[in-house]
Amino acid sequence: MNVVELMEWLAEQGCSVVFKADGERAQGRRWMVIVTGGALGAEGFFRADLSSAEACAEAVLEHLAKQQISPFT
Repeated sequence: MNVVELMEWLAEQGCSVVFKADGERAQGRRWMVIVTGGALGAEGFFRADLSSAEACAEAVLEHLAKQQISPFT
């Protein structure tokens, strides 16, 4: 699942999603993802600062799996 597909699926679940690339940050932490609300619940919040968009997407998928939420079902 690519980043755009994941963002689309999360939006369909009522989540707000932000993916950001920031060239001013140190290499290894240039990408950020934030997911809030929707399937995560009213107080649900997830953030990761990692080295790539793919790593951020994987972190989101791992977090969703811990919450027993999956785009693959």
